[in-house]
Formats: sequence, C-alpha cells, structure tokens
Amino acid sequence: MQRIAVLGAGSWGTTFAKVLADAGRDVVLWARRPEVADEITNQKLNTGYLPGIRLPETLRATADPLLALDGAEAVVLAVPSQTLRANLAPWRELLPAGATLVSLAKGIELGTGKRMSEVVAEVAQVPAAQVAVVSGPNLAREIAAQQPTATVIACTDHERAVALQRASANGYFRPYTLTDVVGCELGGACKNVIALACGIAHGLGFGDNTMASLITRGLAETARLGAALGADPLTFAGLAGLGDLVATCASPLSRNRSFGERLGLGETLAQAQEATHGQVAEGVKSCSSIQDLGAKHGVDMPITDGVRRVCHDGLDPRRMAAELLGRAQKAERS
Repeated sequence: MQRIAVLGAGSWGTTFAKVLADAGRDVVLWARRPEVADEITNQKLNTGYLPGIRLPETLRATADPLLALDGAEAVVLAVPSQTLRANLAPWRELLPAGATLVSLAKGIELGTGKRMSEVVAEVAQVPAAQVAVVSGPNLAREIAAQQPTATVIACTDHERAVALQRASANGYFRPYTLTDVVGCELGGACKNVIALACGIAHGLGFGDNTMASLITRGLAETARLGAALGADPLTFAGLAGLGDLVATCASPLSRNRSFGERLGLGETLAQAQEATHGQVAEGVKSCSSIQDLGAKHGVDMPITDGVRRVCHDGLDPRRMAAELLGRAQKAERS
C-alpha cells in the first residue's frame, strides 16, 4: 500500500497525512480551500490548523478530489462525523475500485445511530470488510510534533488492517491492529462525551478524584454499550478505549475537554462556540446520538445523558453533578 489519498486538511487529516508521508508513502492531501492546498504543497505548512509544524517535502495537496484519488490504494476520510455522509456522497464515483476506505472520524451519526464505518460502507456502496477505522490516544498537535504515540487500526479484514499498519508505522507512530471495529468506534465516539463531562467538572473547580471517577465510570458505560452491540470487552481496556479516553479527558489540547470547561465556568453553548472560533466539540453533537443508541439497546448511560441535558436542555452543570452523585447506590459491576 503505497499511494494514499487523505481527504480533509484539518488538524487530524493533515497530521495523519504527515504520518503516512514520514512512513515513506506517496500521499496526496485534499483540502477544501485551494489556498490551503497551495500552502501545503509549496510552503509545507498548514498555518490554519498546525501553526509552526513543518510538513514533509514529499507531501502534496490539491483542492481537486479527482487528482487526490487518482490511483489511490487507500482513501483516508478525515472529515467531521456529522458531515461525513454529505462529503462522501459526491466522491463515491471517484473512489478507486477495491481501495481500502479509512475513517478517522469519531462519532455516531445523528438521526440514524450509525457508526462511521457503517456510514462509509453505505454511502460508498462497499462491503464492511473494505472499511477500516483509526482510533487511540491521538492528539493531533503532539503527533504532528513527532511525539511518540500508539494507535489502533481496526478492520474486519485483518489483512487490510495489517497493510495499513505497515503503511503508517514510523519512528514516532506505532499502530496496532484489531478486528473489533464496533469496539474501536464506540470507544472513540463515547470518549468525546466523557471528556466534555471532565471539562465541565474542571470548570466547576473539581479535582483529580472527580476526574478519575468520571473517566472510570465513563469507561463503564461505554463498555456496557459495547457489550450490547457485540464489541469485545477487552477493546475498552486498550488504546481505543482507555488510552483514547485518558488522553482526551486529561489534555488541554482536547477540544472536547476545553469546550466542557467553558460550560462548567457558566458559559452557554453559544458563548463556548464563539470562544472556540465557531467550532463545536464533537461530543456536543454526538452525545444525543449516543444517548439514543443506548436507549435503543436498554443501556443505562447517566454521564452521557447528563452531558446531553447540559448541552441541549439547559441543565445547570452543578445540577448535573448533584444528580450523578444522588443516583441509587449499587454494586460497581452491576
């Protein structure tokens, strides 16, 4: 797997393109705006998303999806989860036959409750085994700075996962493989919501005990949902579960944690969005679809529901904390 297209030149898409280029692959990055593509190709910079990061000399970019996809053996989809369907639809006829499709998005689609790999397979009209996902403790800025990290590449076709593993491994990026796509995607989606909860708690002035409690109980409700959907329980103890959860909940580089902190400080959703240059954290959108998915399968998800009510029903964050603490007492593993 040598020729790879990355569609989406945001911080994670650009970073993953850099990872692949540093691993020796022939990478073309698609950017929506021609000026971004020009800056990446000619100056080896993407100042709008990764200021100060020098990109590989071999990395090329274009605003033409046809040029990006020409001859690609793998196509990496690096667009937000709630716009993945709309973005992928016009690209469908351009996708090279048999190419492995790779989702970097972490979320559950609003309205359908579908995981991102399900959306990709449906829109691209390809078998599920042709779709892979990437998940793990992958804060883009740190990886772009070549700080060591590990990740998981999951695909029900193990050979495709191994091919992607070989294509992306380099001196600072260590990928592992799994066939549990369901578990990887649920871990990646749910951690954004739990990170919002941790940010809210930090904004309220709570400390490390509260954070550790939210991370642990957040992992428990994620694992409950995973069990209901047939995921491997061990996935949630790995990089796509605990690893991603800890990084996203603890780091100030996490958009979800930082957004939640503003809510905890008393800002409204609109104020928090304005302060983040109009960007809404992924968990704000996904909390509703994840809660709906849990309800559909009879899974109790109190933290997710609390975050949803703070974001969309106007629940006071302090009231959310009181309600979580005031729930009926039970055994930890019940």
